[in-house]
Amino acid sequence: MSKEAKPFLKWAGGKGQLLSQLDEHLPIELQRQEFTYIEPFVGGGAMLFHMLHKYSNITHAVINDINPHLVTAYRVIKQQPDELIRRLSALEQDYFSRPDEEAKKEYFLNVRNIFNETELDNIDRTKYLIFLNRTCFNGLYRVNSKGKFNVPFGRNLHPTICNADTIMADSEMLNRANVTILNGDYESTADEMGEGVNFFYFDPPYRPLNATSSFNSYAKEDFNDVEQIRLRDYCARLNEQPNVMWMLSNSDCSAKTPEDTFFEDIYANFNIHRVYASRAINANPNKRGKLTELLIKNYE
Repeated sequence: MSKEAKPFLKWAGGKGQLLSQLDEHLPIELQRQEFTYIEPFVGGGAMLFHMLHKYSNITHAVINDINPHLVTAYRVIKQQPDELIRRLSALEQDYFSRPDEEAKKEYFLNVRNIFNETELDNIDRTKYLIFLNRTCFNGLYRVNSKGKFNVPFGRNLHPTICNADTIMADSEMLNRANVTILNGDYESTADEMGEGVNFFYFDPPYRPLNATSSFNSYAKEDFNDVEQIRLRDYCARLNEQPNVMWMLSNSDCSAKTPEDTFFEDIYANFNIHRVYASRAINANPNKRGKLTELLIKNYE
């Protein structure tokens, strides 16, 4: 590939700057034998592409997300990259032809309305998703209770909207690695496990550190504490299966509030580690910076 496969979207909580630390915690067993890689909350895909680059012995990869537009984008990039590039490039040129910031903002708001209110084919749906991601505030993906994308204009007047090299590299990787792309509840990914070793990486919506830091509106369904416990129960069931290893990321609530030992309590039977992350997606620049995140594993 002329360019390396990497995330085609900017995604809140993306793991790009954490990959080296996550890599240190991967099971040594993955280097010794073929295995199935399963990522039930794929998001922007930084970990997915890292794993596919690192392990040529992945015989099957499975990704899932509850966000239907994101899943559609993965499928379009896998199956129809050339037509996506053609349409996205035309959209990019049209956007850049607008004479000033106000005209670009009006263009953005019109695209956002089309994305939310119009029946679209899969390629146009993906085209507009990528455009909005590149031109909205901070590259966020956020929806309201009705599932409508509601992030405002970002005032980045010269973003890279159509990165043809990345789209083609991602398409080649998704096809070469035999990636199955699912859209549904994360528990359905268990149906895709292979007969040999299976490795799951979970990157669910993070539990908020406080009431004002909550950002898990990737879908209209709320991922609250009940859902966090349901995920723990799913991980506990996987732990009972032979040849299944898993690693899970989430927020380090007790680092912010020492008495909030929610994750230490519900994952008490597993191995809990901390990694350092830099988060720059907070609207308040004073609240950006380094913090710890939890990394929970069912292996040493």
